[in-house]
Amino acid sequence: MAPEFELRGRSATPALRPFVAELVGYAYSGDPPALHRGLPSQFLTVVISLDEPLGVAWPGAPVDKFDMLISGLHSRAVAIGDSPNRSGIQLALTPAGARALFGVPAGELGSIVVDLDALLGRPAKQLADQLQAIPAWEQRFDRIEGLLLEQDPGRVSDGLRPELGWAWRRLRESAGAISVQELAQEVGWSRRHLTDRFSQEFGLAPKVAARVLRFERAVVRLKRKPRTKLADLAADLGYADQAHLTREWHALAGCSPRQWMIEELPFVQDDQAGTEHSGRHEH
Repeated sequence: MAPEFELRGRSATPALRPFVAELVGYAYSGDPPALHRGLPSQFLTVVISLDEPLGVAWPGAPVDKFDMLISGLHSRAVAIGDSPNRSGIQLALTPAGARALFGVPAGELGSIVVDLDALLGRPAKQLADQLQAIPAWEQRFDRIEGLLLEQDPGRVSDGLRPELGWAWRRLRESAGAISVQELAQEVGWSRRHLTDRFSQEFGLAPKVAARVLRFERAVVRLKRKPRTKLADLAADLGYADQAHLTREWHALAGCSPRQWMIEELPFVQDDQAGTEHSGRHEH
């Protein structure tokens, strides 16, 4: 029998919304599943455990365990598990939030997971202790937002080229449908220069980011309407056919859409509130 899974989430306070899409608390009543996939998405992820360290492993790599972590954009699912962690809080962080709240471009965190205290230092360790002593989700969210607001979010534009901000927004708005050549023409750069600078800033090349954004939209659709026919989903999102959709899922999620729905959708299908992204408790 699967353990009960509690989710409590809310959008960030207005001053933080350009940087944090939402905050989500999660808790299992029993042992968590042995394996959970952290799917690629448009967000960086911050997780703060409220009990045991969380286990995270990249494909083919050993499990590392974290009390608090931040992970960058990535194009392959990570394995979450091999840990008795049952509860914690997750933040969906925008690339702008990496600069504004932690003082680093998202590219420095691309496809890696690091301890949160490596960026925040002592305040992060103090936060973990404080959160464990607070009994209610809303008050925990308030405390996290208070710490983030102390990081001077107004510095978001420091070092960010406007051309790169434009390219990221265009990719998001089109859910990855715009071509890299068209992006390059719009910002007035060569395709190679855009790819190099974009990769450095965000941690993914623009073509890969486009794939992730389209995949993310497919994930959201399946969460909302699990009975959607995959052939219809592929046509709606611009995949060549169902086989193309399935190949992309294997590349990005490490499994087929059907396998993901069978193994993991029961834990996420009620996760509909808040902003559209590929899933809470997704690193």
